[in-house]
Amino acid sequence: MVVVVVSADDPAMHSSQNEQDNRFYARFANIPLLEPADSQEAKDMVVSAYEISEIFDTPVLLRTTTRVSHSKGIVEFAEKTEAPHKQFVKDASKYVMVPSNARGRHQIVEERLEKLKQFSEETPFNFIEENGSKIGIITGSIAYQYAKEVAPQFDYLKLGFSYPLPMKKIGEFIKNHDKVLVVEELEPFYEDQIKAAGLKVEGKKYFGHLGELSPYRVAVGFKEVGVLDEIPVAVISPEENMFPRPPVLCPGCPHRGAFMALKKLKVNVTGDIGCYTLGALEPLNALHSCICMGASIGNAIGMERVNNSDKGTVAVIGDSTFLHSGITGLMDAVYNKTKVTVMILDNSTTAMTGGQQHPATGLTLMGKEAGRVDIPTVVKALGVKSVRILDDYDYEATLKTIKEELERPEPSVIIANRPCVLMPKRIMDEPYVVDAELCTACSACFNISCPAISASEETNKHGRPKAVIDETLCTGCSLCAQICPTEAIILKSHFVKVEEV
Repeated sequence: MVVVVVSADDPAMHSSQNEQDNRFYARFANIPLLEPADSQEAKDMVVSAYEISEIFDTPVLLRTTTRVSHSKGIVEFAEKTEAPHKQFVKDASKYVMVPSNARGRHQIVEERLEKLKQFSEETPFNFIEENGSKIGIITGSIAYQYAKEVAPQFDYLKLGFSYPLPMKKIGEFIKNHDKVLVVEELEPFYEDQIKAAGLKVEGKKYFGHLGELSPYRVAVGFKEVGVLDEIPVAVISPEENMFPRPPVLCPGCPHRGAFMALKKLKVNVTGDIGCYTLGALEPLNALHSCICMGASIGNAIGMERVNNSDKGTVAVIGDSTFLHSGITGLMDAVYNKTKVTVMILDNSTTAMTGGQQHPATGLTLMGKEAGRVDIPTVVKALGVKSVRILDDYDYEATLKTIKEELERPEPSVIIANRPCVLMPKRIMDEPYVVDAELCTACSACFNISCPAISASEETNKHGRPKAVIDETLCTGCSLCAQICPTEAIILKSHFVKVEEV
């Protein structure tokens, strides 16, 4: 059986909740670990991972990071090979892990690990670059690129097959250098194992555990160690001069109407993993917890039972997340008769990760027709008595529906079913504009967090800026027009500019 697991770490948490270092899963499971440092290695290591998995009869972990995954490069293709088709061979001692079988398999895992250690010494993915330096750098993944950019004159031991580590090769490398530094992102995965083997290296105290590395951070570490006199001008950090770009819901996102209503009602809102997690940010501030995929309903159950809020508790969850891991939570709410309202934000796609299909879209990931799960039917089958479907672009209807469902003494479900404005294609209805004469600069429209709305140069008598709408971004969702107290936001076709006389 061939198994390759691809795991992507996110140092600096560009779109993740944590900076966990997934390399430890390989060590925990005693399986081989591959770490590409560029596009060519990413391609080559996938092929090698399948080969290693088959040769050693083991799962293989291929660990990438945000920077490696987002980089592009020219790659060379190899000749395509066709693997022979193999039938499943029944072997209960291998595939049925009852204790009596597991004891024997544990011994096999340990024997396999010894073979992988030898392979680690021989694989071309672990190689030494000699530049005549007495300073040696042990590194891997994207940290290799950063270190090379800052100090190409050093000698390098580049790790690509990084568990089990090639300890003999590492020992020889250290013996041949006056000082050896380990440069790696996040945890001291290499460093701790090397030190545990009695070998002298340094690293983490100069490069840190937090956030992703960069050429600048590596250069600062080298300078602190004393192996680099000056930080190269080419890698001076530009971060302090960068304009902040916080994430925000897209213009016209249907989730915005739901969060506007939830904020106004001041209810407890448990969130989940998806675009709608952005409902927690300024100025919406309408989501109060987010732990892991599928946890919103379970969190709402616990919160309602312990907190018993007078205003009620609403769990928000997307359509794809609900099908992935939300059904069991809703089943539990019904079974235990917990008074929560679940709001399924159905935008008919898996928007956060690129617009993939899911079981309720009627298409496979490859775009072929498939059976379509009907979410309202599933919800009713779980025993939910009240299932409401609404258009969350209709702000007043959304407010009214949530209020009514929160008053029920039993679990209820609201399904907001507006499609994503970007997928499968961008939805652009007639844009809205602001009549500056009617706008009083009350800021109501600023508080809905729409990127299409910004402050204009024109102000009211108190110096507060009036609003202006970027027509190229506006999708015509109408939410800003619905909440404007002076009706200053109108469709472009209805706006007639009066010439000054």
